[in-house]
Amino acid sequence: QVQLVESGGGLVQAGGSLRLSCTTSGRTFSIYGYAAAWFRQAPGKEREFVSSINWSGSNRNYAESVKGRFAISRDNAKNTVYLQMNSLKPEDTSVYYCALADRVGSAPWAWGQGTQVTVSS
Repeated sequence: QVQLVESGGGLVQAGGSLRLSCTTSGRTFSIYGYAAAWFRQAPGKEREFVSSINWSGSNRNYAESVKGRFAISRDNAKNTVYLQMNSLKPEDTSVYYCALADRVGSAPWAWGQGTQVTVSS
């Protein structure tokens, strides 16, 4: 079973930036060839899609709420997926999860444990 590990969350003021990272636990599984995505879940709300990227990085998708502020990327050599978050807003406060899928838009089959992002006003 593939386990993903997120890092980079924290507390930031509105307008600030954070970069989340996601890699595999133990680094024995390669993310090469798989799509990756970020989701988030705020207290009392359902988990929602944030962004996705195909295996090569040539296809990137964003939720409307983060378009223009967030950027997803990946470094297959480092087995890591990133989410650069700029111009953060209080409504971005959530637990952020990374996930792997066979392709963009398909159901994820591996998840991380999540990293908390809190944006203060």
